[in-house]
Amino acid sequence: MASTNNETPAVEFRHVSISFDDLQVLRDVSFELEPNEMLFITGASGSGKSVLVRLAMGMLRPDEGQVIVQEREISALEEDEMLVIRSELMGMVFQEEALFTSLNVYENAAYRLVEHKWPEEKVDSAVREILRFVGLDNDMEKPVFELSGGMKRRLELARALIGWPPIMLFDEPTTGLDPINARQVRDLIIHARDLHRMSSLFVTKAMNEIEYLTTHYAQQDEAGNISVLEAAGHTPQTRVLVLEDGKIAFLGGPAEFLSSALPAITELTHPQASARDPNFHTADPWSRKGKPTGDLS
Repeated sequence: MASTNNETPAVEFRHVSISFDDLQVLRDVSFELEPNEMLFITGASGSGKSVLVRLAMGMLRPDEGQVIVQEREISALEEDEMLVIRSELMGMVFQEEALFTSLNVYENAAYRLVEHKWPEEKVDSAVREILRFVGLDNDMEKPVFELSGGMKRRLELARALIGWPPIMLFDEPTTGLDPINARQVRDLIIHARDLHRMSSLFVTKAMNEIEYLTTHYAQQDEAGNISVLEAAGHTPQTRVLVLEDGKIAFLGGPAEFLSSALPAITELTHPQASARDPNFHTADPWSRKGKPTGDLS
């Protein structure tokens, strides 16, 4: 799909395929991430979602095709050149915790900038700004092991967002969080997306996450207060890409996605309660007298 404006796509996949041993994970995948767009990558487990974002990050190289980040084909770059691209243009939040347990909150947030030799005063300013953004500015000296799960995830966000890279990659960033912390993280992502006009790839299997992020936007008032509001006439720039068996089964707007009858989509939006054998029967393990019956081992 071609970009709908005259700006250069933030990320572009051109006929990308990749296999691991004899297993083909992605096959002939082509799409563009437009400037300031949030593109959701979804699909059943094993459909190739996480591999796609790692290709976009240059952590994997395709067997065929091209991955292009702001007009540079990253699949052709040496690792030191790729590190520069990541430093200047990209941030990523992984499913897995990737914090340095030997460093405190401040040092974790600063790590990427120090690694890329930013001036010390710019590092300090950026760290303090991003820790205020994620609500950890009063916890700078805390070691990682003292943080709650939600605080750790917000620190992961801070480390990825520091310096406000123009392209963000999220790989199921709310995995393992309780509903309150997951909502906090989603709102922070909306803040970053809308107020800093980031382009982002967002991997998720959670339909409520897609619904929330496509129907809410961030707004800042004259006093600097930020609110997340339900979209009413202000629709965030979002699309949904569905992978099925390593191929694109759907690419379109959220409303079209939610109303689609494609099997690859209805399996996500209207999952069956159970796929068990209809002839299978589980007896009540407790008798009317309150005593267990049958084998409970």
